Amino acid sequence: MNAPASPRRRVAAKWKHAARPDAASLRALQDALSLPEALCALLASRGYVSDEAARRYLRPQLEHLHPPEALKDLDVAVARLRRAVEQGEQIVVHGDYDVDGMCSTTLMTRALRTLGGNVTPFVPDRMKDGYDLGPAGVQAALDAGAGVVLTCDCGTSAVAAVQALQDAGVDVIISDHHLPGGPLPPALAVLNPRRVDDTSPDKDLAAVGVAFKLALALTRAMGGNENVVLNMLDLVALATVADVAPLRGENRVFVRRGLPLIRESRSAGLRALVRAAGLDAKEITAGRVGFILAPRLNALGRIGRAIDGVALLLSDREDEANALARRCEELNRERQELDRRILDEALRAAAQYPADDTWGIVLHGEQWHAGVIGIVASRVVEQTGRPAVLIAVQDGIGKGSGRSIPAFDLHAALQDCHDLLIKHGGHKAAAGLTIDAAQLAAFAQRFNDVARAKLTAEDLVPEIRVDLELPLDEATDDLEKLLRHLEPCGIGNPGPVFWARGVKIVSGPDRIGTDGVKVRLATARGPLEAVGWGLAHRVNELVAARTGTVEIAYKLDRNEFKNASTLQAQIVDFRVERPADGAPA
Repeated sequence: MNAPASPRRRVAAKWKHAARPDAASLRALQDALSLPEALCALLASRGYVSDEAARRYLRPQLEHLHPPEALKDLDVAVARLRRAVEQGEQIVVHGDYDVDGMCSTTLMTRALRTLGGNVTPFVPDRMKDGYDLGPAGVQAALDAGAGVVLTCDCGTSAVAAVQALQDAGVDVIISDHHLPGGPLPPALAVLNPRRVDDTSPDKDLAAVGVAFKLALALTRAMGGNENVVLNMLDLVALATVADVAPLRGENRVFVRRGLPLIRESRSAGLRALVRAAGLDAKEITAGRVGFILAPRLNALGRIGRAIDGVALLLSDREDEANALARRCEELNRERQELDRRILDEALRAAAQYPADDTWGIVLHGEQWHAGVIGIVASRVVEQTGRPAVLIAVQDGIGKGSGRSIPAFDLHAALQDCHDLLIKHGGHKAAAGLTIDAAQLAAFAQRFNDVARAKLTAEDLVPEIRVDLELPLDEATDDLEKLLRHLEPCGIGNPGPVFWARGVKIVSGPDRIGTDGVKVRLATARGPLEAVGWGLAHRVNELVAARTGTVEIAYKLDRNEFKNASTLQAQIVDFRVERPADGAPA
């Protein structure tokens, strides 16, 4: 086996071409749907071969959701919350400090209050209290005189804290979606589609999806107005996208139905967040949620107070909401500065790893902010092609956040290192941990050993899925409009990537932003503007190809500028086919 490439260099991607459906199946789908061949080929390559499956995909409806009762323990949770509301007991809704936790906490708080419940929302402080239901949450519940604690986006691994509350006479209901790392806590009910004995069909829900189902079932049981819960699909869409949940199945329904509600949300706080981000006059897409709205709200939990995010989303007062939204803007700018500094330090540290023995990366810093290292870990993975864990160390304790590559189960890897960790939790692709600083060297070695044992050199090469060959002459405005029916796109439902050969560069490349390039490509209709984000380091290759041709992997998009909207290609990757005379291939 060849040694892995050095983490000091960006890793060239391999292109994986989707299998083209057979002609008969494609023609049958075209005839049934009356749609162009290109769109039907995209549907078939995603597994939607029958016209019924394709119609459900193209037009996701609330009727396609599975009954809430499919979640194990839902009936127990509903009965206990109903009794708490009817008897006037204090309910503490304990959330996590990310967007999923904030939105889940807001949704359950609002639903319970609408039904007449006495509810106190609580979110731990990331820096002071740490992740999950812990001592701070236990104390908050006892101080509030709670009869019931309902967790949102946490609690599945909080065995000790749940036992402490149960011993104190406080019933605990867990609503979560994280993978169990061991025995379930001794809670009254554990609503989690990922528990091994849960038989609900969709295992990919974000925590907000679990909360939505609980709120809907409770509202129905108490004869409440279901529209109160349905009108909070804006929160469900926001959190589902922000938590990078796969956009298929029920999540696709949630996001497709919820995105249009965001801009005109009944939440003054969400409207204020949209205005502050400059999106009040723009379509709210999954991309804009993920890259613009979610980071602003997340900034509160990363370097501020996450409970302020719940206050923002619960706010009914425009002045209060506007002030909190401005705070999101300020903290997001501060967070971006921290990201840049820590990323620079992390990449310089990663460059010191031996090139022939680096499979998994563990980095730590005494001056790193624990609230942003997860974002930076994602950037390190992008740059190196390896799973990475970044750890912020303070007073002898490290708080870490890891991100992974498709071939590596990060949650399972941390399980293999559990004896070196104080605690850990998360998913296959992202996880968090707490560690004694004295164990950092041993953990770094073990993590690398685990990665070496489970990965091959081929696994470390990033992969770009190419859906369909589409010459630029066929990349039209009409096709781009039809492609919007595939939205929302993201993890689990990637935006279509096309392939074109023999492409000539008419003008450029010009650098844009900090890492992008812009070119104009020849088509039969005239030049087509194309941008390539993250490709600035390859500008010399494009220069060399100006009198030759390239093949490109690209997406179709629109450029909206000064009230004008034009078709634009977004270059995902390219290869020089025939360079300029005298230039190396």
